[in-house]
Amino acid sequence: MIRAGVWKPRTRPGHFQGMGEPALEWMTLLKQKYGIKFCTEVANSAHVEACLKHGVDVLWIGARTTVNPFYVQEIADALKGTKIPVMVKNPINPDIFLWMGALERLEKVGIKRLAAIHRGFSFYGNSIFRNVPRWQIALELKRQLPELQMLVDVSHISGSSRHLLEIAQIALDLNYSGIMAEIHPHPSEALSDADQQVTADFLNKMSGIA
Repeated sequence: MIRAGVWKPRTRPGHFQGMGEPALEWMTLLKQKYGIKFCTEVANSAHVEACLKHGVDVLWIGARTTVNPFYVQEIADALKGTKIPVMVKNPINPDIFLWMGALERLEKVGIKRLAAIHRGFSFYGNSIFRNVPRWQIALELKRQLPELQMLVDVSHISGSSRHLLEIAQIALDLNYSGIMAEIHPHPSEALSDADQQVTADFLNKMSGIA
Protein backbone atom coordinates (compact mmCIF):
# COMPACT_ATOMS: atom_id res chain seq x y z
CA MET A 1 0.00 0.00 0.00
CA ILE A 2 1.24 3.49 -0.88
CA ARG A 3 1.57 6.05 1.89
CA ALA A 4 0.29 9.20 0.16
CA GLY A 5 0.17 12.32 2.29
CA VAL A 6 -2.13 14.85 0.64
CA TRP A 7 -2.18 17.38 3.47
CA LYS A 8 1.15 17.81 5.26
CA PRO A 9 0.97 19.50 8.69
CA ARG A 10 4.16 21.51 9.09
CA THR A 11 5.58 22.77 12.36
CA ARG A 12 6.22 26.24 10.94
CA PRO A 13 4.50 28.14 8.11
CA GLY A 14 6.11 28.71 4.75
CA HIS A 15 7.05 25.08 4.04
CA PHE A 16 5.43 22.71 1.56
CA GLN A 17 2.10 21.56 3.00
CA GLY A 18 1.07 19.02 0.37
CA MET A 19 -0.90 19.35 -2.84
CA GLY A 20 -4.29 19.10 -1.18
CA GLU A 21 -7.41 17.70 -2.81
CA PRO A 22 -6.07 17.77 -6.42
CA ALA A 23 -3.68 14.98 -5.37
CA LEU A 24 -6.68 12.79 -4.56
CA GLU A 25 -7.70 12.99 -8.22
CA TRP A 26 -4.24 11.72 -9.24
CA MET A 27 -4.61 8.86 -6.78
CA THR A 28 -7.99 7.97 -8.27
CA LEU A 29 -6.45 7.74 -11.73
CA LEU A 30 -3.60 5.54 -10.47
CA LYS A 31 -6.05 3.27 -8.66
CA GLN A 32 -8.08 2.85 -11.84
CA LYS A 33 -5.05 2.23 -14.05
CA TYR A 34 -2.86 0.07 -11.81
CA GLY A 35 -5.07 -1.12 -8.96
CA ILE A 36 -2.83 0.56 -6.38
CA LYS A 37 -4.15 1.03 -2.85
CA PHE A 38 -3.50 4.28 -0.98
CA CYS A 39 -3.56 5.48 2.61
CA THR A 40 -3.82 9.18 3.46
CA GLU A 41 -3.58 11.31 6.59
CA VAL A 42 -6.68 13.20 7.68
CA ALA A 43 -6.86 15.97 10.27
CA ASN A 44 -10.48 17.14 10.09
CA SER A 45 -13.91 16.24 8.75
CA ALA A 46 -13.32 18.01 5.42
CA HIS A 47 -10.30 15.78 4.80
CA VAL A 48 -12.38 12.71 5.63
CA GLU A 49 -15.17 13.69 3.25
CA ALA A 50 -12.72 14.37 0.42
CA CYS A 51 -10.97 11.02 0.92
CA LEU A 52 -14.22 9.09 1.03
CA LYS A 53 -15.41 10.82 -2.13
CA HIS A 54 -12.24 9.79 -3.97
CA GLY A 55 -12.18 6.21 -2.71
CA VAL A 56 -9.05 6.30 -0.55
CA ASP A 57 -8.51 2.82 0.87
CA VAL A 58 -7.16 3.53 4.36
CA LEU A 59 -6.94 6.67 6.52
CA TRP A 60 -4.50 7.56 9.25
CA ILE A 61 -4.66 10.15 12.00
CA GLY A 62 -1.35 11.90 12.58
CA ALA A 63 0.49 12.52 15.83
CA ARG A 64 -0.36 16.23 15.90
CA THR A 65 -4.05 15.38 15.61
CA THR A 66 -4.12 12.51 18.11
CA VAL A 67 -3.17 14.96 20.88
CA ASN A 68 -6.50 16.80 20.55
CA PRO A 69 -9.67 14.89 21.48
CA PHE A 70 -11.82 17.52 19.74
CA TYR A 71 -10.09 16.88 16.41
CA VAL A 72 -10.29 13.12 16.85
CA GLN A 73 -14.00 13.29 17.70
CA GLU A 74 -14.67 15.46 14.64
CA ILE A 75 -12.97 12.85 12.46
CA ALA A 76 -14.81 10.01 14.20
CA ASP A 77 -18.17 11.69 13.66
CA ALA A 78 -17.39 12.16 9.96
CA LEU A 79 -16.55 8.44 9.71
CA LYS A 80 -19.72 7.20 11.39
CA GLY A 81 -21.46 4.64 9.21
CA THR A 82 -18.38 3.87 7.10
CA LYS A 83 -16.25 0.74 7.10
CA ILE A 84 -12.93 2.25 6.04
CA PRO A 85 -9.85 1.08 7.99
CA VAL A 86 -8.21 3.74 10.16
CA MET A 87 -4.71 3.84 11.64
CA VAL A 88 -3.85 6.10 14.58
CA LYS A 89 -0.37 7.42 15.24
CA ASN A 90 0.81 7.91 18.79
CA PRO A 91 0.45 11.49 20.09
CA ILE A 92 3.60 13.60 19.89
CA ASN A 93 3.82 13.62 23.69
CA PRO A 94 4.28 10.31 25.55
CA ASP A 95 0.69 9.84 26.77
CA ILE A 96 -0.73 6.35 26.27
CA PHE A 97 -4.20 7.48 27.33
CA LEU A 98 -4.48 9.98 24.46
CA TRP A 99 -3.50 7.19 22.08
CA MET A 100 -6.03 4.77 23.56
CA GLY A 101 -8.69 7.47 23.70
CA ALA A 102 -8.36 8.20 19.99
CA LEU A 103 -8.80 4.52 19.17
CA GLU A 104 -11.80 4.30 21.51
CA ARG A 105 -13.51 7.30 19.89
CA LEU A 106 -13.25 5.64 16.50
CA GLU A 107 -14.45 2.32 17.85
CA LYS A 108 -17.49 3.95 19.43
CA VAL A 109 -18.72 5.22 16.04
CA GLY A 110 -18.44 1.76 14.53
CA ILE A 111 -14.96 1.70 13.01
CA LYS A 112 -13.90 -1.93 13.41
CA ARG A 113 -10.68 -2.13 11.39
CA LEU A 114 -8.25 -0.17 13.52
CA ALA A 115 -4.47 -0.18 13.80
CA ALA A 116 -1.89 1.83 15.71
CA ILE A 117 1.24 3.43 14.28
CA HIS A 118 4.24 3.93 16.56
CA ARG A 119 6.14 6.96 15.24
CA GLY A 120 8.06 8.00 18.34
CA PHE A 121 7.68 10.96 20.70
CA SER A 122 8.94 14.52 20.84
CA PHE A 123 11.59 15.40 23.39
CA TYR A 124 13.83 18.27 24.43
CA GLY A 125 17.50 17.40 24.42
CA ASN A 126 19.88 15.22 22.46
CA SER A 127 19.13 11.91 20.77
CA ILE A 128 20.29 9.99 17.73
CA PHE A 129 16.62 9.81 16.73
CA ARG A 130 14.28 12.51 15.50
CA ASN A 131 11.54 11.16 17.77
CA VAL A 132 12.52 8.90 20.64
CA PRO A 133 10.83 5.48 20.38
CA ARG A 134 9.90 4.88 24.04
CA TRP A 135 9.15 1.29 23.12
CA GLN A 136 7.59 0.62 26.52
CA ILE A 137 4.59 2.84 25.69
CA ALA A 138 3.83 1.01 22.45
CA LEU A 139 4.30 -2.34 24.16
CA GLU A 140 1.92 -1.33 26.93
CA LEU A 141 -0.69 -0.40 24.31
CA LYS A 142 -0.21 -3.83 22.72
CA ARG A 143 -0.58 -5.45 26.14
CA GLN A 144 -3.84 -3.66 26.86
CA LEU A 145 -5.19 -4.11 23.32
CA PRO A 146 -3.71 -7.45 22.24
CA GLU A 147 -5.85 -7.76 19.08
CA LEU A 148 -4.72 -4.36 17.77
CA GLN A 149 -2.25 -4.37 14.91
CA MET A 150 0.83 -2.20 15.54
CA LEU A 151 2.96 -0.71 12.78
CA VAL A 152 6.20 1.22 13.17
CA ASP A 153 6.91 4.45 11.29
CA VAL A 154 10.63 3.99 10.87
CA SER A 155 11.03 7.30 9.03
CA HIS A 156 9.69 9.57 11.76
CA ILE A 157 11.45 7.76 14.57
CA SER A 158 14.78 7.74 12.77
CA GLY A 159 14.77 11.17 11.18
CA SER A 160 17.45 9.95 8.79
CA SER A 161 18.08 6.91 6.64
CA ARG A 162 20.97 5.82 8.90
CA HIS A 163 18.80 4.25 11.58
CA LEU A 164 15.92 2.82 9.54
CA LEU A 165 17.18 -0.76 9.48
CA GLU A 166 17.90 -0.69 13.22
CA ILE A 167 14.38 0.49 14.05
CA ALA A 168 12.80 -1.96 11.62
CA GLN A 169 14.73 -4.86 13.16
CA ILE A 170 13.67 -3.94 16.70
CA ALA A 171 10.03 -3.70 15.61
CA LEU A 172 10.32 -7.09 13.91
CA ASP A 173 11.79 -8.60 17.08
CA LEU A 174 8.87 -7.14 19.05
CA ASN A 175 6.33 -8.74 16.69
CA TYR A 176 5.02 -5.55 15.11
CA SER A 177 2.59 -6.12 12.25
CA GLY A 178 4.26 -3.93 9.64
CA ILE A 179 6.36 -0.94 8.65
CA MET A 180 5.48 2.55 7.42
CA ALA A 181 8.25 4.39 5.57
CA GLU A 182 8.67 7.47 3.40
CA ILE A 183 9.86 6.68 -0.14
CA HIS A 184 11.08 9.03 -2.87
CA PRO A 185 12.87 8.28 -6.18
CA HIS A 186 15.35 11.07 -5.37
CA PRO A 187 15.31 11.55 -1.58
CA SER A 188 17.46 14.69 -1.53
CA GLU A 189 14.88 16.43 -3.74
CA ALA A 190 11.87 15.62 -1.54
CA LEU A 191 9.77 18.66 -0.60
CA SER A 192 9.37 17.48 2.99
CA ASP A 193 11.57 15.55 5.43
CA ALA A 194 14.24 14.85 2.82
CA ASP A 195 16.71 13.47 5.38
CA GLN A 196 14.45 10.57 6.27
CA GLN A 197 13.34 9.62 2.76
CA VAL A 198 14.73 6.51 1.08
CA THR A 199 14.45 4.90 -2.34
CA ALA A 200 12.26 1.95 -3.26
CA ASP A 201 15.41 -0.18 -3.55
CA PHE A 202 16.27 0.63 0.07
CA LEU A 203 12.73 -0.32 1.08
CA ASN A 204 13.18 -3.70 -0.60
CA LYS A 205 16.40 -4.16 1.39
CA MET A 206 14.59 -3.24 4.59
CA SER A 207 11.77 -5.66 3.79
CA GLY A 208 14.38 -8.39 3.45
CA ILE A 209 15.25 -8.32 7.16
CA ALA A 210 12.14 -10.39 7.78
